[in-house]
Amino acid sequence: MTAPPDAFLGGRLHLHQPPRGAHRAGTDAILLAHLLSPRPGESLCDLGSGPGIAGLACATLRPGLSVTLVERDPDLAALARANASLNALPAEVIEADVLAPGRVRAAAGLHPDSFDCVLTNPPYFEAGRYRPSPDPAKASAHGFAAGGLEGWVRTCAGILRPGGRLGMIHRADALPGCLAVLAGRFGGIAVRPVHPRADDPAIRILVTAVKGSRAGFSLQPPLVLHRADGRFTPEAEALHRG
Repeated sequence: MTAPPDAFLGGRLHLHQPPRGAHRAGTDAILLAHLLSPRPGESLCDLGSGPGIAGLACATLRPGLSVTLVERDPDLAALARANASLNALPAEVIEADVLAPGRVRAAAGLHPDSFDCVLTNPPYFEAGRYRPSPDPAKASAHGFAAGGLEGWVRTCAGILRPGGRLGMIHRADALPGCLAVLAGRFGGIAVRPVHPRADDPAIRILVTAVKGSRAGFSLQPPLVLHRADGRFTPEAEALHRG
């Protein structure tokens, strides 16, 4: 961590990231941090946190949360702890594999029915459907085995309390798969497409859902990130500045 930390939320949050060439978080994590509106005193888990950007950004935006960061990679977990300390944020870091059996996750400290909110940015690709990076850490962050998304969402449901809220970001073309694995576990599903520019197809989806709810599905107005000149739209700029 010899390089200076990156600044987020208009300089309110400073975070060390892995070296360039490895997987580095940015806009996706910031959008995820704004997705839910947890209340002071609620518990929030950033599942698959990497260096902790989404969870720590949410803690910065919403003081009074009980924040837990879950990351299986020991180096990234250590980075998440260092980032929490750097920003004086009292976040707990648990080293656990999201896709491990429940008893293994519980032994690591990740217990069922523990959280009011879960934020997650799961790997975007399944084996056989993409060309993995030659960098092992980057490849691990971007992909997992076939069927991994179903297991990932099962863990999200397992650690949420009844009525708990899920916030997830994924690729836009993964929407059918996301809806399929949410079905039967979550209701009140709302999807907001994210477009790089107003006339471009969506590249991301922001998904919220409620564990055990029977409420229906809703498609929200789109979020457009950039104007025609390449600068952030006012909404995107406001989100990045917190």
